[in-house]
Formats: sequence, structure tokens, C-alpha cells
Amino acid sequence: MKHLVFVLLLTLGLPLFAKEHVILCGGPASRKWENLRVENYRHDRWWANFIRASTMRMDEIRRSYGPSAKITWIVYENGYLIRSRDDSKPYTTWIAEQAAKRNAKLVWINTGPKAISAINAHSDIITFDFFGHSNRHCFMLDYGSEVMAVSQCWIHERDLRKIRRRSFSKNALCQSWGCYTSQSMSAVWKRNLGITLIGAEGKTDYSALSFGKMPTVSGRWVR
Repeated sequence: MKHLVFVLLLTLGLPLFAKEHVILCGGPASRKWENLRVENYRHDRWWANFIRASTMRMDEIRRSYGPSAKITWIVYENGYLIRSRDDSKPYTTWIAEQAAKRNAKLVWINTGPKAISAINAHSDIITFDFFGHSNRHCFMLDYGSEVMAVSQCWIHERDLRKIRRRSFSKNALCQSWGCYTSQSMSAVWKRNLGITLIGAEGKTDYSALSFGKMPTVSGRWVR
């Protein structure tokens, strides 16, 4: 039966696999640690910077690709559990509700290798977005969750070789909305995956979310 379906799809010229959209979302810093820092160096006053940016991106995808577009939202769970305890709020429940509202598949992860496995589970990614803390060499899935001003969970540029090239469409639109990505990681991404990763040259700023706009950059976006 499966063979007949395969032949029929080929005969009709229909795609064998649905196009897929993947959003990778890091976690916020713990208020417990951030409150000990000098005011100008504090991060994540609002717990939902990366969550709100993700849902806005999902809404863009729905407008561009339609209500049936397949969206997978990979979220670093531990950061939101810790922040939930800090603020006494059910953040993971709220995140799950946002995923359900937008008909997105929510995948919780707590390590860099698990995040890579979740990406590799796809076969034809046409858009990929990362929202979270980062530096020029890595996506930091957490930052200051358990140790002040330290990341303990990441995808380093050295790990990009573990991501399957065939998981992405050759024309995939990929963007990191974290700081400094274009200054090293984008080049390694292109070398390993054969596709461009748009990244920031400079710091990114999520305050634009308050005005219904996507994050901005102090320098420029580099393709």
C-alpha cells in the first residue's frame, strides 16, 4: 500500500514530504541571578522576549505559507521552569497554549544535542529561525539560568557538522535573531550546511516587540 501511494505521488507530481518550518527558542535568564547584577548589564527583564518573537514569526509564516504549514517549535524547557519558579507563574503551560493556538508542534529540549536531534528529525526545512542569547560562536540555549552570566546549554559552531544537510531545503531561509552570529557562526553554518544563515553584526534588541515588530540590530543584518 505504501508503495502504491509513493508511485501515485510521483505520477501526479506531488511533493513526497511537506515543507517544514522550524523555530529554535532559547530560555530567559533567572531573575534571582540577574537582580544581583549592575542594572545596565541585566538581561530578560521580561520573561517572554524569545517566546513572543517566536509567536510573531509563526504568525508571519501562517500569512505567507497558509494555515496548513507545518511548524515545529523547539524550546529550551529548563530556562522557563526556573523562571517560572522565580516569578511564580506557569510559563511552560502558557507556552504550550501558544503552540496549540497556532497549530505548532511543541518540542521541549534541555540539551544542545537534543536540539540538534530535533532539527535532524525533519526532512525539508524551508525556514529556520533562532531566538535566544548568542555570541559570535554559538547559540546559547540558556544564559544565567543556573549560574549567573554563564551558559550551560548551547549549540556551538563546532557542533554544526552534526546537523544533517539533507534536513534543509537547498533554498531554505535561515536567520539567527541572537547577537553577533554573522561574525563567525554564519560562515561555519554555510560551510557545513551549504545555505546562508542571516545573522547580526552587533547586538540584537528585542524591545521592538512592544511595538509589534521583530527584533532589531545595533549594527546590521548580514546575509
